[in-house]
Amino acid sequence: MIGLIQTWIFAVLALALFAIEIWAFVNAIRFRPDAYTAAGKRSKLFWGILTGAALLLGFLSLPYPIGSGGSSMLFMLAGVVIAGIFLADVLPALKRVMGRARGNRW
Repeated sequence: MIGLIQTWIFAVLALALFAIEIWAFVNAIRFRPDAYTAAGKRSKLFWGILTGAALLLGFLSLPYPIGSGGSSMLFMLAGVVIAGIFLADVLPALKRVMGRARGNRW
């Protein structure tokens, strides 16, 4: 019974983190290459490959019926760290450069 609960918790966690990695990858490929240069970040190709690798690592950490069945928390952690760095550092800089940042309008 407890093993089944742990399996479901792991599956839900893996799917949630995989969704974050998808979100990071989609955002990495939707901005123009010159926006990365203007924001002072690495190239679009670099972040596209890195977030794509995070997406692959996230897929590999999904449980068997969905992904490859690897239950390695290391893959899950590595993928979400890469995606988190992009979403927390690079994406806000890109939005500022492109004029899409939400700021206070006071």
